[in-house]
Amino acid sequence: MASLPPAFGVLRLRRQCCSSGKVTPIRRIAVGSGGNNAEELKKNMMMTQKLRIQALPFASSQSLMSSRQEKFFPRCTPKNSGPQFRDTPPKRDTGIANEKDWGISLNEHVNESGVNVDGSTWYRESGEDFGENGLRCRWTKMGGQTHDGSSEWKETWWEKSDWSGYKELGVEKSGRNCDGDSWWETWREVLYQDEWSNLARIERSAQKQAKSGIENAGWYENWWEKYDAKGWTEKGAHKYGRLNEQSWWEKWGEHYDGRGSVLKWTDKWAETELGTKWGDKWEDKFFEGIGTRQGETWHVSPTGERWSRTWGEEHFGNGKVHKYGKSTAGESWDIVVDEETYYEAEPHYGWAEVVGDSSQLLSIEPQEKPPGVYPYLDLKSSSASSLPKDDNPSLRSL
Repeated sequence: MASLPPAFGVLRLRRQCCSSGKVTPIRRIAVGSGGNNAEELKKNMMMTQKLRIQALPFASSQSLMSSRQEKFFPRCTPKNSGPQFRDTPPKRDTGIANEKDWGISLNEHVNESGVNVDGSTWYRESGEDFGENGLRCRWTKMGGQTHDGSSEWKETWWEKSDWSGYKELGVEKSGRNCDGDSWWETWREVLYQDEWSNLARIERSAQKQAKSGIENAGWYENWWEKYDAKGWTEKGAHKYGRLNEQSWWEKWGEHYDGRGSVLKWTDKWAETELGTKWGDKWEDKFFEGIGTRQGETWHVSPTGERWSRTWGEEHFGNGKVHKYGKSTAGESWDIVVDEETYYEAEPHYGWAEVVGDSSQLLSIEPQEKPPGVYPYLDLKSSSASSLPKDDNPSLRSL
């Protein structure tokens, strides 16, 4: 999905507080054969596409990024004295990481802490909790801070399982640095049996947020993916950000029903404190070569004057496409053309891929179940926890 071009991917960090030391080929559907398109249609649609690209002209992010952020900084903690100092915020628009990228390793019965030669401190502990229905949660916590407390980080890893077959792998991390930058991130991967279809499902989610300590800037992202064993797939993201006087939002989603029906959509918009607003949105719906595309690009001036261009396409599955549109500036077109229909009939990353990337989740061993004990299923509450709860949070609480 196209992402908003604005803002910053990583908060600027100063280091004065530290002393030293698969891509799968996309299956496409093609229907019909091409013909000569009308020049008027070409001209109008090129204008529409150009405006779709230019509709959100945010300020360059380069002024808010440092090349140093793309590298792994020397940490404040000397080697082999404890966990490395993890005082780097998450990056924007990086989606949901695979479990191997986290390197989750759960220690057995660890409880240790220490002070480094630069005065920074660290700790690491682990444990195991138990609950009803055979719930077992193994966890490891770690963290540290500089000698003056100006920089701090915390990280928790866990795995959960119970007798119903539910399995979960997760990470939560947070931190702040000596410039006042703060951040929080969580990642979850879940396996369970759907209560309606009895099919195995895997869900992955990630939430990330960061706030600058030196300017009025911050961002939040909520990503989720859901898969079942018959090809049903749902993906989406909600994003919000602010850079001084400018704010922006983005939402997008994809839904594949596993039987050929596809729905995709995107809605993004932005505004300034002066009252200027602009945005762009579109939606695709297809099934067996027949479907629709439609969208709108719009702009509102500080005085309230509104401009918009709407467009649509009807794909009949026989090589004919009805294209239409209009704008508040007086533009309009309505034409039927000979044109091939292309759309993604299947997700480029689906059930087979997510299973292949979830070996650590699948290998979680539940508690041994005593003879004669049967699990109860509370799958609805388990799966609901991965749904997005707040797509427009307040960054002031960071």
